[in-house]
Amino acid sequence: MKEKALQWKCANFCGACCRLAPLERAEALEALDPDQEKKYMSMVGPDGWCIHYDTGARNCKIYDERPEFCKISSLTKLFCKKESESNTFAIDCCHQQIRSIYGGKSLEMKRFDKGVRYASRQNQNKSKQGVN
Repeated sequence: MKEKALQWKCANFCGACCRLAPLERAEALEALDPDQEKKYMSMVGPDGWCIHYDTGARNCKIYDERPEFCKISSLTKLFCKKESESNTFAIDCCHQQIRSIYGGKSLEMKRFDKGVRYASRQNQNKSKQGVN
């Protein structure tokens, strides 16, 4: 039986990736070039959260203009050697970040896992129908 390929999908109202605390995200900083690192550090608020993250609405106030390093596609390019590993990397990265901020049994984790399963089913259905 062929194993289903998981498809990464961002969980609405999560914001775990907006926790930029440099001491907690050393590997992310190491992957950035000096200009990106400077921009990243300028976005870190006193509480470790991005200054553009609206904690009340739980969303990004600059989403359409956010830096490249805030986009999952850019992160997977920085860390993945093979394009085929990008979904697995993105899912693992989100699991780690969500777990560290909200906990492994949190509502955010449940929503993320549900979204990944749903996106995976949608992707499979498109493949079966020959839609790309």
